[in-house]
Order: sequence, then structure tokens, then C-alpha cells
Amino acid sequence: MPSLLSNLKSAREWVTPTLKSTAFLSRGVLTPEEFIAAGDELVFKCPTWTWESGDPSKRKKHLPADKQYLMTRNVPCTARVSSLENVVADNVAMGGDGDDDGDWLVSRVLTAEEQRKREEDALEDEFDILDGEGEVEKKVAQMSIAQSSNAKDDAVAAAAEEEDDEYADMADFEDNDVMEDEAAAISTPSIPSSNNNNNNTTIENENILKVRSYDISITYDKYYQTPRVWLMGYADDNSNRPLTGDEMMEDVISDYAHRTVTVENHPHVSGPHASIHPCQHGAVMKTIVKNLTRDDDEGGGSVSNGNGPSVEMYLFIFLKFVSSMIPTISYDFTMDVSASTKK
Repeated sequence: MPSLLSNLKSAREWVTPTLKSTAFLSRGVLTPEEFIAAGDELVFKCPTWTWESGDPSKRKKHLPADKQYLMTRNVPCTARVSSLENVVADNVAMGGDGDDDGDWLVSRVLTAEEQRKREEDALEDEFDILDGEGEVEKKVAQMSIAQSSNAKDDAVAAAAEEEDDEYADMADFEDNDVMEDEAAAISTPSIPSSNNNNNNTTIENENILKVRSYDISITYDKYYQTPRVWLMGYADDNSNRPLTGDEMMEDVISDYAHRTVTVENHPHVSGPHASIHPCQHGAVMKTIVKNLTRDDDEGGGSVSNGNGPSVEMYLFIFLKFVSSMIPTISYDFTMDVSASTKK
């Protein structure tokens, strides 16, 4: 099935004309020349990424022979997405203009501060009551003050008790046989255990953090006129065994697994890969670029030079956006890109 889909998409891409004029700001897409410029900047700023030429028989004529796609190898993935219990999806419409179909959810992990604030707000809503005049009374605030006062009292009492213990009569700790006990302990030979080596080896193995690794590549999709990310995972048991499609989906946010992220054949590398479908990439990138430009106009831009983000910054912004779907795969995009995804 992946082979049939790949053949159909290859044919569709072949008949699609190559984009010639820039539409980076207006549509969030790239020409092949702009993709090369953005890739050169990524390779320059992040040496873990390299250009690859791929199989000569599979090269695309609209790209240079030595710059067919970008690749970074042995990227660590230390945990499964299911272990991130606080992953939430921002309900932000990221699809086409005025069309709720195909909207894009941007998932992220709550910070400790955000989680604490959310819990406080929920508790406050739960305990809202009316006072004698019918006004809403924030009982939580009173509880917090009382709890804070009690905590301070407990802390003072604990400190006083600790101080008393510190100056306790040392005679209580005297032991007439202490020297004899120490001498006996020194003179008693240790009994070797045949299981010591095995136990030590087991402990050492348990202390080794086992991580999956991924090879990540970025190709240029001529039909959608955007970059496309491909993932090939390897097991964490030192066997270098390629992960199955279902195993790779364990490292994808569930909102996207088997829907936005599917298993398909790579256009340059043999074997099925997990691929992030690019159908919404242009719309999402247009929104992010628009907000970056607005932030820059207001003096708060972080990736631009005063005229909005340049096309060379495209892949840094793009990889930041993609990281919301695969948050446990720690690939390098170096630059701190911060922008709202709200329209």
C-alpha cells in the first residue's frame, strides 16, 4: 500500500509545474531555490544537518544533484510520547481561511508553572461561594492565607524542635563498647559472594539509559511547495533494528499518529518511513510568519532583522513547528523561535 501511494504521489509531483516566484510571505511556501537557501542556512548554523545527494536514479531535476535533501542522524528519543501525561493541544484553528476542516492542532507540554496555575484556577472555580450580600466570595483565597499562616507556624515549631535536638546531651549517645565494636568490624573478614559480579553487572545495566535513535530527513515537496519531514527510527536494544510503523507512532502525539503522520516510502532512501504530511504546512507557516512579522513591527521579533523573518529562517521556524508533533525526538534547530500560532 505505501508503495502504491508513493507511486501516485510521485506522478502527481512530476506533472506539477515548479514554483518560480516567491510566495513565502503570502502563502508560506517555498520555491526550490528558496528551499536550498534555507537548507544552506540550517547546515551552516546546525552542523548536525547535512545535504545528501541520494540515489542518482531518484534525483529530482529541480534541485541540485548534491542538495537533494537534508539529513541528521542518530537523533536521541529518550521517552515515549505516552509518558508525557501533561501533553495538551492548543485549540487553535490552523487550517484554511474560514474553514474548520483540516484545522491543525499545535500540541505542547505544560510547564510546571502553567500546570500549577491551571490547578489553582480549577480549585478556585470549584470553591466559589456567595457571601451574605449575594456576592461571589473567593474561599480559595482565604484558604490559601490560612494555609500559608499554618505553614509558617509549623516551620517555626519545627525549627525550634530541631535546635533543641542539636544541643541535646551528648551523654545520651555514649557507648562504652563502641571501640570494641569498631575493632571487631575491622578484623572480621568479608565473605565473598559468587553473585557479586552478576549483581554489579545487573545494576550497571539498569543505570544505562536506553534510548531510541532516529534518522530525520527533510525533502522538498514539489506539489505542496513546502519541506517535508521523514523519520526512520531504530530500537533501543543496541541491535540497530529499524522500528516498525506502529513503534514509530509511539513517538508521535496521538492527535497526529496515523493521520497527519503516516508510513510511506521515502523518495530517496529505501524502506518505509514515518512522514509528516505537508498538506497544511503552507497554511501553518503563513500564520506563523505573519505573527512573527507583526511581533517584529512591535519590536518583539526574535528571528528577523526588522522586516519580518527572511526566507533563510524558514527551516528553523518549520522545525520548531514540527517539534510540537514529535516532542520527545531531540533534533537540533538551535535558534530560539517564539511566535504565536493564532490567526
